Amino acid sequence: MKTGFSRRDFLKAGGLALLGTTGVAAIAQANHSDAHPLTHNHSANLTPTPPHGGHDGNLPGTVGEVDHDRNGFDPTNLLTDFDYGKVSRLPNGQTLREYNVIALNKSIEIVPGIQFPAWTYNGRIPGPTFRCTEGDRIRIHFNNGSDHPHTMHFHGFHPSEMDGVPGTGPGGNILPGETFTYEFDADPFGLHLYHCHSFPLARHIAKGLYGAFIIDPKEGRPPVDREMVMVMHGVDIDFDDVNDFYAVNGIPFHYQNHPIQIKVGEKIRVYLVNILEFDLLNSFHLHANFFNYYPTGTSLTPAEFTDTVIQGQAQRGILEFTYKYPGMYMFHAHVTEFAELGWMGMFEVLP
Repeated sequence: MKTGFSRRDFLKAGGLALLGTTGVAAIAQANHSDAHPLTHNHSANLTPTPPHGGHDGNLPGTVGEVDHDRNGFDPTNLLTDFDYGKVSRLPNGQTLREYNVIALNKSIEIVPGIQFPAWTYNGRIPGPTFRCTEGDRIRIHFNNGSDHPHTMHFHGFHPSEMDGVPGTGPGGNILPGETFTYEFDADPFGLHLYHCHSFPLARHIAKGLYGAFIIDPKEGRPPVDREMVMVMHGVDIDFDDVNDFYAVNGIPFHYQNHPIQIKVGEKIRVYLVNILEFDLLNSFHLHANFFNYYPTGTSLTPAEFTDTVIQGQAQRGILEFTYKYPGMYMFHAHVTEFAELGWMGMFEVLP
């Protein structure tokens, strides 16, 4: 039963930081559909953990910490968790990379006290970040361990039967308990993504079935000191096709509460992917700095030197930057509502 209290009313009332997670959970419970019950973890708010550096009480945010161990993933680790697969050689000398992926229903604590009934690849949001080199043979053994049909649709070149779209072949509709092997050559180089293409498409994506897919050029990219992947998305906890929270790599406010530590002078490369449903555009803004931007990563020459980039759904690009001065610097969506509902982070730049 709807109460008429919207996320926008929630922000006007003072935001997440003032209400704390008990208030967040209460609002979520008031707005949820009976067809999709939420689970409130009452123990989540007993001992709020002061976040590390990023949230000083004046910023919107949540009180306490989600249970990363129970979730089975930590967004800090996902930044640099590149999956190169099991590597071998085909008789023709081509590099073969094999991956095992299982689709699972899984309850994930999105913010302290709110469980989200997600659909996942390998039990995490986002799914694994697959990484390979241009020309490699990719072989993905997909097992649908959930109770809904699912697929894997990769952006890039491949035969139609490997497109993961209903009606294009046996890989286009993998029923519960079934398996299928997707196989294709990695092409073109760049930053790509993958997601479920079962229908209703928006729901299958919004529930968590997506991830990044990086194809490095044969000659490689110029060296940097650190690389990290950021997948931007939303969370519709009450299934009304309106996002209630916004996040990077699964958990709202995570990189605000746990700033990403880098050093002065380090060259940073960010693989940025937007898979946001129910909103037309997303964005990334870097404070006190500019970055070189490579749209889709398909060119080694930057297209822009800027501090803000806007991406539509499934757009992506590579950012490269260096900080000159130590300190704490925000990065976030340059849509205020998105930032105040979770798409907010910090770089802690060390001397």
